[in-house]
This record gives sequence, structure tokens and C-alpha cells, in this order.
Amino acid sequence: MVIFRWYRSIPSWSLPVVLALLLVLAPYLGVGSGTQRLLLLTCILSLVTSGLSLSFGYAGELALGQTAMYATGAYLTGYLAMHWVNDALLLVALSAVAALVVGLVSGVPGLRLGGWSLAMTSFFLVLLVPQFLDLLEKYTGGAIGMVGIPAPKMFGHKLTAVGFYLLVAIITVVWFALMRNLITSRHGIAFQVLRQSPVLASSLGISVYRLKLTAYAVGAIPAGIAGALFAYVDKYLSPHSFGFTLAVTVLAAAILGGAKSIYGPLVGAAVMQYGPLRSSDFEQYSQVIYGIFLIVAGTLVANGVAGLVTKGLRRLENRFAGAPPGGEVDLAAPSHRHTALSLPPMEGARLEVTGIRKNFGGLQALGGVSLVAEPGRITALIGPNGSGKTTLLNMICGYYKTDEGTITVGGEDITGRPTHRVARAGVSRTFQTPLFPEDISVGEAVAAGSYMSPYVGMPSSILRLPAYRRAAASDQDRVSRVLGLLGLTDLAGVEAASLPLGTRRLLEVARALVSSPRVLLLDEVASGLDEDEIERLAEIIRAIRDAGTTVILVEHNFKLVLSLADTIRVLAQGELIASGSPAEIENHPRVLTEYLGVRQEAQS
Repeated sequence: MVIFRWYRSIPSWSLPVVLALLLVLAPYLGVGSGTQRLLLLTCILSLVTSGLSLSFGYAGELALGQTAMYATGAYLTGYLAMHWVNDALLLVALSAVAALVVGLVSGVPGLRLGGWSLAMTSFFLVLLVPQFLDLLEKYTGGAIGMVGIPAPKMFGHKLTAVGFYLLVAIITVVWFALMRNLITSRHGIAFQVLRQSPVLASSLGISVYRLKLTAYAVGAIPAGIAGALFAYVDKYLSPHSFGFTLAVTVLAAAILGGAKSIYGPLVGAAVMQYGPLRSSDFEQYSQVIYGIFLIVAGTLVANGVAGLVTKGLRRLENRFAGAPPGGEVDLAAPSHRHTALSLPPMEGARLEVTGIRKNFGGLQALGGVSLVAEPGRITALIGPNGSGKTTLLNMICGYYKTDEGTITVGGEDITGRPTHRVARAGVSRTFQTPLFPEDISVGEAVAAGSYMSPYVGMPSSILRLPAYRRAAASDQDRVSRVLGLLGLTDLAGVEAASLPLGTRRLLEVARALVSSPRVLLLDEVASGLDEDEIERLAEIIRAIRDAGTTVILVEHNFKLVLSLADTIRVLAQGELIASGSPAEIENHPRVLTEYLGVRQEAQS
């Protein structure tokens, strides 16, 4: 329909810009003082909620510590404004830095332990806030609260009520613009990959611990800013304003608005401010109501209001614009027929595994395995289930530590390195089950493979500095080239997770290729594919070999292995039992014994 073509032609940033202008200009559009106050409180709550959305919605780490950072910003601003300096912009900046420090200090121990440890650490941090404020009664006023905070000033001039509203609105708009820049950069894609699978993230060269800590610490910044602004609202601070109820309010706003949405925190905060938080009777039953709400919303509205709107628009578009349900694409259509494949030269590296041993308890997984894989050649690794093939790949990638032996890539010893450092040494891999985060496109999924090449810092991405722009242009060029070479160009805007299995396997290969790997590990890459898809996959693997990359192929399809491999290594019970050309392995007596079932199937 024409309306959907028109909708698609509108830039994604246009509606947020219009809403931002309406928010900032509200006092000049006839909005009364009471509504202005509600808008102001909505902005402050949305800032706190955005920090939780960043760490939980995108990075997948549930942390309730925003309340502590909020209190840090509020009390720091109140104390400094009363006793040292009263400049709103300066105090907002200082509160942001202080909240960042609190986020780092509180996040390190929880993230070191992993799992739910951060959630528990931040939960106890929230419970300690009132007690901590009592201990610092000399500075915070204790249970009585901090009284006498002066009106805000900027550059020595006292702000009017409208002036302070404009300050809050502009800061909110600027923060969400910066957050949008972060989420739409390669760091935002990395957050979503991390949420989907830390194993996948590390295989792409992403330091899981560092990225989790970064998400949590950056999420503390808007909470500190919100606290600084809140200190000026009523010019009074009470410990009860920063307790468990606030933490649950922020969580409820994040879930209601959509934790995996850039602007969801604004929606959730608005609903909370114009709904339950306006009722004077709500506080008495708040914890019960919040408990019921979180259970219902978490079950029925998993992606919040933003998710419902996105899903509704997608369904309408599919229904009236003729798109297939779920964004599925017919790969048999003429536009997806493949042509001959030729990849640009890539610098491979010699992979050498020497005497690798690995035991899991009393079970020997690998017993002194050694092999060499050369650039520009396909080295196949075959064997029955449980023979140690995937274990060996995991040892090379750094998921498991070696009991004995060494692993080198291009003469560089990578034994014992963490997975993300092995990936940065030029080792890429695919997995038996293709992994792609929900709600990211094919183009974004492939771009995730280039996170570290070249690396662009978060400040540069947030501020859209030249380094970011150069890297973004390079990413777009490499992704377009790889998708074109694999015949996937028409799918660039389709949701990656919605594609059929065969296409997702090709997409995994594309993600691995975009970083120009020196060594490529393919784990059961042909599993579940039909004959046409296997034929196309074989063509791609040959092209990767011809480009110069070192290819390790773990595969059960013996016919495919014989047609592709330059050298075949055979594992059985953790031991290397044979090595040679396809012709030699096909007729090797022990291979016939270990692979008897496969040979019978091949001969039947």
C-alpha cells in the first residue's frame, strides 16, 4: 500500500525529533505548571530507567543499582549547592562522574562472580542506601532529610521555574540522543549479541566482562544526572525517596515501556507518572501492586509498549503490503539465485596443535592430539560422536583450558588465552546451532563480526566523531561486499533470527568472513541443509580456501568431506587415528572400522 511505502520513506529519527521539540517547547505551547511538573518528573524518572534499560534490556544484566546512583547524584548536588557551589550544569556533570564511580565500584565484584551475582549485589546496595544516609547524617541530614537546598543557578543567575524545566527537558533530549547513537553503533549490536550469548560474543572478539561492566557503568550516568536534577525539584531530600519502592518503580517503568527500546524508558516513565504515582493511596499498597504488575507485564507484554507497537506495525505491513509473515524470504526466488563466487585474497595463518590433552573428571576427551592446518587448504576433522572434534575446536578457541600441549596461529602461541583474545588473533568460527539476537537485521548481524576491526571507542561512537564515521562506512562496505558475494544482498534489512536454517548457516559464514579471518573453524556447518544448500555451501567453502584462509571443517557428511577436504584428520575416543588425503582416508582400514556405519550408508 502507498501508506506503508510512505511510512518506510520517513527517516527513523523524525518522530523523536518532533516529540523532543514538543517536550522542550511545552511551556510556550500553553501547558500549565501542574502538567509541566509531571513532565519534569517523567523526564527524571526516564533518565533513571534508561540506565536499567541499557544494562538489562540490551546487555542482559539485571541490576537495580540505579537507585544508589540516583541517591548519589541527589545528595552530592544538594550538599555542594548548599555549602560550596550552586551551578546546575557543573553539579550535573559532577553527579554523572560520581555515579559512574559508584557503578564501577559496585559492578566489579558482582560481574566477577557472574550470573545473578550482579543483581544480588545491586539489590543489597539499594537496601543499604537509607542506612548509609543515616551514617552520614552530618552531611545528609539523616532520617530527617536534607533541608534548605537553594534554587538552581546557571552561570551565576537564578533559574525560573520555566528555566529549570527547560534545563531538565534539554538534558533529557540530549541524553536520549546520545543513547540512540550508542545503541545504533557497533557497541549497541555487541550489547545485543552479549545478551543472546556470551559464548558468541567472546567468539567475535568481545570481552564479555568488560562489556558487561561498561553497560552497567554507563547506565549509572543518567541515574546520577537524574539525581542532581531531582535535588532541585522540591529542594528537599528524604532517605525514603531512594528505597526499595523506587527500585521497583524503575524496573516497572523499564518493563512497561520496553527494556529493549531506546525510547521505551520515556514511555514507561510517563505511564507511571500519569498513573499510579499520582495516587496518594498508591504508596500504601505499592509493593503488592508492583509485584502483580511485574508478573502480568513480564508474561503478557514481554517487550513492553514499544514492542507491541513494533509488532503491530509489522503485522499491518505484512498484511497490507504483501510481505510474508515473520519476514520470511523465499530463497528459491529468482532474485536469490546464486552466481559464481570469488572472494578477495585473505591472509591465512598456519594453525599448529601439539600434544593437546584434556580430561573432564575421569573422562579423557583428548589424549595428546597433534595436527597442522595450512593456509589456503581445507583440513577436515571427522570421527564418531564423542570422539573429541568439537572439544578440540573449543580448545583452539579458548573455551576450555588445556591440560597439556600448545596451540599456535602463525607462530604465535595462543595457548590459554581467553576466547576474545584468540578471536582477535584471527580465529573465527561457526557453531552447530546458528545464534542471532532477535530484532537485529541481517546487515547488523554480519557487522557484529567486525566489532574489533578496527576498534572504535564508545565516546567516538556516541559523539559520532570522524573515527566512528570512517569505521561505519568501512563496516557498511564490507558487509555489503560479503552479502553480495554470498548472494544475500536482498536480505540485508530482514530480521536475521527469522530466516530459515540454511540461510542462517550461510549468514554465520558471512559474519565470520567480514573480519577477514586468518583461521576459520566450521562446526557441523552443513547439518540440516538440503542438497541445493549443501552444494552452495561447498562452493562458498572452496572460495574461502582459494582466498587464502586456513579452513578447519568438522563435519559428519562424509561425502561432503571427501569432496571438499585437502587433508582429513580422523579422531576416535580422543585420539588421532589417521591422517591423509581424501583418497587415503576413504580406504583406510581403521577409518572403515571406526566409521563403519557411515561407510555402510555410503555403500547402500
